[in-house]
Amino acid sequence: MTHEAQQRPIKVAVCIAPGSEEMEAVTTIDILIRAGFQVTIASVASDGALIMPGSRGIKLVADVALVAIADEPFDCVVLPGGAAGAECFRDSPLLIEFVDQHKHDGKLIAAICAAPAVVLEHHQLFPKALMTAHPAFIEQIPQDRRRSKRVVYDINHRLLTSQGPGTAQEFAFEIINHLAGKERAAEVAEPMVVWPNMHYTVLPRK
Repeated sequence: MTHEAQQRPIKVAVCIAPGSEEMEAVTTIDILIRAGFQVTIASVASDGALIMPGSRGIKLVADVALVAIADEPFDCVVLPGGAAGAECFRDSPLLIEFVDQHKHDGKLIAAICAAPAVVLEHHQLFPKALMTAHPAFIEQIPQDRRRSKRVVYDINHRLLTSQGPGTAQEFAFEIINHLAGKERAAEVAEPMVVWPNMHYTVLPRK
């Protein structure tokens, strides 16, 4: 991490849309905020709404419409899943341009559940990258590039993908790991009492 990056907050844009998977969105947002990241929740709703139902009908609330921050640089762009939410992402030219620009700028792109297949693969944003997705969508990814793992990071493309609601904690901690380091991830994990088989265990006391 550069000295400049250490002097400023890490900025993450978490995009949401009607039908986004609540656990994936809220778990990721919560854990990234615990890490001290500056998280902006951006609505991709076609009508610009900031309050929308998630995949289970629970209301999700955005800070801003994506159009309001589309020209701002972020260290990471996060795409939660949920079939309807992912389809909304897929059908938004602004969202696709936003992700593509950050990809070209070498920023981390993180997608979970349906989003890797329905959004990234559909638009061929990462045509050579290894990725995973929810079991219901993973066959949309070519066999030579799909991985049936809970979390997959392709270092060559700065792409992080994950499988679903049950992997959302691991997904969020991997974002912290790649943006702020494993020690910071462990510091966040300790008071959360995360699953002991996760890699973010308590660090030895100095």
